Amino acid sequence: MSSAGIEANHQRAIRRASGSLRCLPFRRAFYQRLEARAMSSGELSALENWRPFSRRPLAASRAEDHFIWLIRLGVLRREVDGQGLTERVRLTPLGREVLASWQGEIPAAGPLLQLQSWLRRHRPRL
Repeated sequence: MSSAGIEANHQRAIRRASGSLRCLPFRRAFYQRLEARAMSSGELSALENWRPFSRRPLAASRAEDHFIWLIRLGVLRREVDGQGLTERVRLTPLGREVLASWQGEIPAAGPLLQLQSWLRRHRPRL
């Protein structure tokens, strides 16, 4: 693949991840924490003060569903320890690049972007 093709794919990945992050309940502080240290969905859902990290409280299973989607997008990756993959996630370089495009808080998505993101996530073959 040519360098132009690689760059086009990278820009497409950035746009897809950017739109998806705007549709998820996570706040910028959540991603900043994942830059510093890994976190599991259970740890996130057990936080008493969840407001800095999410727009709404999340059950561990729902948070894990979001984590899996972000892994598929390339924004997060599973942390590895001496025994293999763990349930904890960290931010990837692509995730850092997407976050760098916003100065402050991640802007919320409008209805059209929410619909497009839902279709991309739940009905990818349409």
